[in-house]
Amino acid sequence: MHIANGDVRRRVRSSDFALRRKLLLGLMLFGMLALVIRAVDLQIFNKSFLQQQAQRQHVAEVVVPAYRGQIKDRHGEPLAISTPVQSVWANPQQINTEDREKIRQVGRLLSLSGNKLQALISKKSNRRFVYLKRRINPDLAAKIKELGVDGIHFEKEFKRFYPAGEVSGHLVGFTDIDDVGQEGLERAYEASLRGIAGKKHVIKDGKGRIIKDVENIAEPVAGQDLTLTIDQRIQYLAYRELQAAFIKHQAHSASLVVLDAKTGEVLAAVNQPAFNPNTRRGLSGRLYRNRAIVDVFEPGSTVKPFVIAAALDGGYVAPDEIIETHGFHRVGRNLVRDVHNYGDLDLTHVLKKSSNVAASKIALRMPPQHFWSVYRGLGFGSAPGVGFPGEASGALQDYRQWSSFEQATMSFGYGLSTSLLQLARAYTALADDGLVHSVTLLQRDEDYQARRVYSAANAQKVREMLEHVVKKDGTAYQARVAGFRVAGKTGTVKKATAGGYADKRYFAVFVGLAPVSSPRFVIAVMVDEPSAGDYYGGLVAAPVFAKVMAGALRVYGVTPDKEDTMPVLLTRR
Repeated sequence: MHIANGDVRRRVRSSDFALRRKLLLGLMLFGMLALVIRAVDLQIFNKSFLQQQAQRQHVAEVVVPAYRGQIKDRHGEPLAISTPVQSVWANPQQINTEDREKIRQVGRLLSLSGNKLQALISKKSNRRFVYLKRRINPDLAAKIKELGVDGIHFEKEFKRFYPAGEVSGHLVGFTDIDDVGQEGLERAYEASLRGIAGKKHVIKDGKGRIIKDVENIAEPVAGQDLTLTIDQRIQYLAYRELQAAFIKHQAHSASLVVLDAKTGEVLAAVNQPAFNPNTRRGLSGRLYRNRAIVDVFEPGSTVKPFVIAAALDGGYVAPDEIIETHGFHRVGRNLVRDVHNYGDLDLTHVLKKSSNVAASKIALRMPPQHFWSVYRGLGFGSAPGVGFPGEASGALQDYRQWSSFEQATMSFGYGLSTSLLQLARAYTALADDGLVHSVTLLQRDEDYQARRVYSAANAQKVREMLEHVVKKDGTAYQARVAGFRVAGKTGTVKKATAGGYADKRYFAVFVGLAPVSSPRFVIAVMVDEPSAGDYYGGLVAAPVFAKVMAGALRVYGVTPDKEDTMPVLLTRR
């Protein structure tokens, strides 16, 4: 009896356990089935829910812009800097068209017409990204953010700013809306200035706003700074004086270059008309072209000192020789003429009176190869190599193609072409005792490319001859600088046209150096088509030279070397 009861209890317990197990398995199967059904429902029948959730919060990779390197003058004064700004963009698919008033306010703040704004944010375009305004100032960005319009977003960028404005605009150039260099040194050194953008992972909310940084993938690498040889003090002085002459003489254009006579460093390079790189309104190639470096012209009589130095070096003329001029010189079937009959001239007066006849006679004594090699050695016919986009090489025909008349005309600056920078560079050979310097816009400790073109003695002789050009009865009396010995040469050059040379269109040119005893600066000035009356280099270009040279000597504290003024100046000190 007891045994039977025990069997019954065991059977009951076994039955209960089996029931509970089946119930548990059933619940588990039901749960799994529910999950499968829910997953199918979300992913197939109701997938918009997942898309909404993904839009509300997701991880994205964004670009971190790199800081563009600064451009500075030789003393560290900024010529080009980048400042952080905001750009406004929109996702038209997120724009709530019912926020009409807020959208209108955004348009007013961004100076966008209603039609323009509507075209940008129209959902019909199916776009998810469109810029409304690039690089706005932080205050304006803050006002737009306060409106809280869905679908309006902001992106950090950098905007280029040029503190010197139009004073250094031709040299520095400018960048485009994407901060890529387009002109000038911004373009030439784009690779080193631009830096490398970084990347990072962020979490964005449903409105596309970044709510959290997750991790940095790559840190941005700032661009390298660029330090120039330019002295902004001299640059401003040159700009001011050239602008005044450009306006006074109603010229087509004008250029000026200042070089360090001992190193070839470019201390200033300015042009007129000028432009402001901080604004792009009315910008055209005529305005932003750096004429001093990329434009060429025939240098005229400014090359006569090179002819005399070459002849002295080669022994083709004696230092005390007298040249007969008589007002003209026949070369084959052609005539070379002077403005006046200067009679017999020594070498000093050949330069002082700027005699074409005497210069051509001296040139024709030299073998063409010797004459050509001196011009070539001075840098004519080859680019200066300063790394500026589009820098001109000028033209110097091979001597084997010269006729006698062509050789004669090259002695007074016709038949070859040069940029103003090339011409200024050539004068370093006279300023630094026969050594012609390479020119540079980037600072360096020494000019390892300087090469001898003339003997030191002959370079000094010609330099002293050129001092007489600035005397009262010379062609450039207005180039004098109080307290200093000045040497230089004028050029009044007829402009070439399709049919020959124009009668009333000129380049007025002056190139000079100071102090003569130990030259510190070379300054070249060219005024293109002065049309207010005066057009001679001694009346138009020389006064600009004098003002800029006086200022440069003062800024650098150069000791006066003119004997009749030194005692007075020393007493005052």
